[in-house]
Amino acid sequence: MTVPPPDLRPAGTPEDASTRPSLMRGAVWIAIGALIAAAIVCVIWVLVGPGNGIVGRAFLTILLLAAFAGAALYDAHVAPRRPDWYVIASMVAWVIALLAGALKIWMPVRDSFGDLDWSAWDNGVTRFFEFIGIVLVLRLALLHVRLYLRAHARHVTTFTSVVAMITIAFLAILAVMLLVPLMFPREIEYADFYWRLVIALAILVAVGTALIPLVNALNAPKTTGPRQHYPAAVQPQWPTYVDGVTPLPVLPDGTPDWNAYYTGYPSFSAPPASTPAAPVAPPVPPVQAPTGGDSGYPPPPPLPPRPPQS
Repeated sequence: MTVPPPDLRPAGTPEDASTRPSLMRGAVWIAIGALIAAAIVCVIWVLVGPGNGIVGRAFLTILLLAAFAGAALYDAHVAPRRPDWYVIASMVAWVIALLAGALKIWMPVRDSFGDLDWSAWDNGVTRFFEFIGIVLVLRLALLHVRLYLRAHARHVTTFTSVVAMITIAFLAILAVMLLVPLMFPREIEYADFYWRLVIALAILVAVGTALIPLVNALNAPKTTGPRQHYPAAVQPQWPTYVDGVTPLPVLPDGTPDWNAYYTGYPSFSAPPASTPAAPVAPPVPPVQAPTGGDSGYPPPPPLPPRPPQS
């Protein structure tokens, strides 16, 4: 038994009109709060921390804060074209990246850890690539979930819903287990079982990811027939719904209805055709009365008397 996607509702409803602006404002406020908190922590570190390399670290901190502000502004700009969950998750991911970057910049350099010598590995280049790895893990995890939910929305059943929830949960655990060694590679000693668990989770996530497309290939309905109500010239590049087949509706200005992509319903309905006016009967020429009395009509009345002319 198929179940309709829960997030499809007509566009323009009160929930749709009030939730989206408050959601975007909340995401922006998260970015503002993270930016202020990171700046305060970095300033305190500058005042009370060690003085070696403080100028270079301060410059890197400014670059990090500017990059975070740019990413937050971009997310706020494209938020109307994204699902609600992705707007918040993307902003939280940038906040985690900001905190990880500040940690990489200001954490003291470790020369040794136990019996290991880290003097040749704990440097700016190594920390930079560790930070890039953190950003890649966060963004790839979000991209994986977004594409995975698109595939899941094509054919929603109880089985696919359970598989999707378990796979996303395993993916979240895997992302956390990959982020921790990238954030603290030299501060924590990781046992061999830790990496075995990471590999096992990666296998389970891969299997769960492959199950949904396979089930869709067997059971998902396929749309056949020519596309209608769309210009033939723009059909090859015209955007579609999540099924990848059904084209999006066209707005009055000729652009795709992007809101229908997230709601499942057109945002604009064409006005009904006007009813043709009733035909007007041609005018009937007036009937002139005959002037003679031989057809049953009385003769015309005599003219009024005229005054005598002098």
